[in-house]
Amino acid sequence: MQIHYNTETARLTVQLDGEIDHHSSNALRAEVDAAIYAHLPQELVLDFRNVSFMDSSGIGLIMGRYKIMQPLGGQIVLLDPAPHISRVLRLAGMERLAAIRNEPVKEAVK
Repeated sequence: MQIHYNTETARLTVQLDGEIDHHSSNALRAEVDAAIYAHLPQELVLDFRNVSFMDSSGIGLIMGRYKIMQPLGGQIVLLDPAPHISRVLRLAGMERLAAIRNEPVKEAVK
């Protein structure tokens, strides 16, 4: 997992890798939460491009980060989920909590 914060756009991007399941989700939560509290972003981008599998732990990961971002007035973007993961996200109603995008997030122009 890679985490990048852009000071110009107040965007925190988390590039997720591999499988998101009950074995990996606790460590992911801790790292993402630490980054959120360190930077207080306006936008949290969870990049699913390299995620091969996700179970309900991934839904919990998103919901928990949503609860953290709400008091900050921030939003969540779920970027480039594979079709099978996108289906799980939509069935779980995640589009009500986060934008699901299949294109790169554009950086703000100065």
